Amino acid sequence: MTITFIPLSLPATADAPKLARFGREVRGADPGNLNPEQFIEIRQALYEHDVLLFRDVTITPEQQYALTKFFDPESQTYGHGQNKTESNQKSILHPDLKTIPRVPQVQVIGNGTVYNHEGLAQAKLKHPSHATFHKTQISPKDEANGVTRFYRWHIDAALYDLSPPRVTTLYGVTVPRGSPQVCRYDDDTGDELPVPLGTTAFVSGKTMFDILPPELKSLAVRTKVKYAPHPYVWMAPARALPTGLGIESEGLELPLKELPPWEEARRKILPVLWKNPGTGQLHFQVHPCGAIELFVDALPEGAKREGALFPDGAHVTDLKEVRDLLYRMQRPAISPNLVYPHDWHEKDLVLFHNRGVLHSVVGALSEDQVRVFHQCNLAASDDPAGPSVEDVHNWA
Repeated sequence: MTITFIPLSLPATADAPKLARFGREVRGADPGNLNPEQFIEIRQALYEHDVLLFRDVTITPEQQYALTKFFDPESQTYGHGQNKTESNQKSILHPDLKTIPRVPQVQVIGNGTVYNHEGLAQAKLKHPSHATFHKTQISPKDEANGVTRFYRWHIDAALYDLSPPRVTTLYGVTVPRGSPQVCRYDDDTGDELPVPLGTTAFVSGKTMFDILPPELKSLAVRTKVKYAPHPYVWMAPARALPTGLGIESEGLELPLKELPPWEEARRKILPVLWKNPGTGQLHFQVHPCGAIELFVDALPEGAKREGALFPDGAHVTDLKEVRDLLYRMQRPAISPNLVYPHDWHEKDLVLFHNRGVLHSVVGALSEDQVRVFHQCNLAASDDPAGPSVEDVHNWA
């Protein structure tokens, strides 16, 4: 059977021309039983479209792990490590992850209590809520009327020791239905986005770079990000911005000396822009919550200096300045017209290019709204490639 790729149904809020290449529904292939030729076609489609959707499929945890591993055969460890950050009570990820015992690379995430599920006698799941992470909160009255927020825009990655996964696979086992909600940005822009209940929101890292003005393109192509050691433990006491795009600079992060043991050599320094292996295009890929320093290269010889930021290069160590610069570059791409909020149905399998998109949990669920998803991503066998010398000359 021929595989076909159908454009995703975009919400009315979307800027359709800007999202014309983003996302495809895959038909004519069983994701749990791909042959090598089909996988090559699927892999290239993922790199070209960033998000792939398989509707109404049945896939076991073993098959989901195998599919995820196809993208990086040398990988085998869950993206946050086999003991993950679940084992560290201080980690902000601790409540979110439950491991399937026989396939430890696959996690159970969701909401409510489930019993006798894939070897778990009982698992209490908690849908992440902005109320536990943002500095400010939606009023109970507004929340009762369906107002919500993005929880945290991020890349699936440990950002310490382990390399960012190439792909994440997310399978909807049990999906509660309910009234749509309105995601409010609460950043004085008036921006709002209608969303399905419990959506996962995606934005394109390529678009994030493409829409930048020249001076910020130049900065992005010359910059690397240094992440905090054990960033999810480091950030846990801090509180996020109302857009979920980074953290308030209030000095609440855990001091580095109070973190679990860490080594400087294992800290991650990654380019701001990651090169897509299938298209050669550049994607702005920064997890703003974990960033702690920026390294900016000087402009290449012959580049225009007028209006350039840090033309002679810089090492930015002031945490507020780091965050403000990243926010300035990333915020335009999460505008309502550039967000794809996926409307989940049971037996949806979504593959997303974890080195090409940012995503966020959205919404609020009550305790009786049981939601069960299987998630798999694997720490990659290499770090993402950054801009080439030619890219720097083209954009700096």
